[in-house]
Amino acid sequence: MKIGIIIETKEYEKAWNAFRFAVTAKKQEHEVKVFLMGEAVECEGLVHEKHNVDTQMKKFISIGGEVLACGTCLQSRHLDSTEACPISTMVDCVNMVVWADKTVTF
Repeated sequence: MKIGIIIETKEYEKAWNAFRFAVTAKKQEHEVKVFLMGEAVECEGLVHEKHNVDTQMKKFISIGGEVLACGTCLQSRHLDSTEACPISTMVDCVNMVVWADKTVTF
């Protein structure tokens, strides 16, 4: 199955669970793409003693997961594109939703 995941939060536990879901889906051999929108573009480097979002995000990428990040959201926060969070557009988000068999939002 193709699973699209839209993450809109940088709240530690919610973002951590979103990436745990993404990792689990990948490990079950689903095709998975994540689109970061709004404050979620700040997930890279987000570390908490109990809910380490950065670790889960890196784990997802290391097993072949694809992350896209809203360019407008990055720019409004004066953040640059990174390898983990490449600048993407709403067209990319729409294309991910069309591509996916199911889309989940956190």
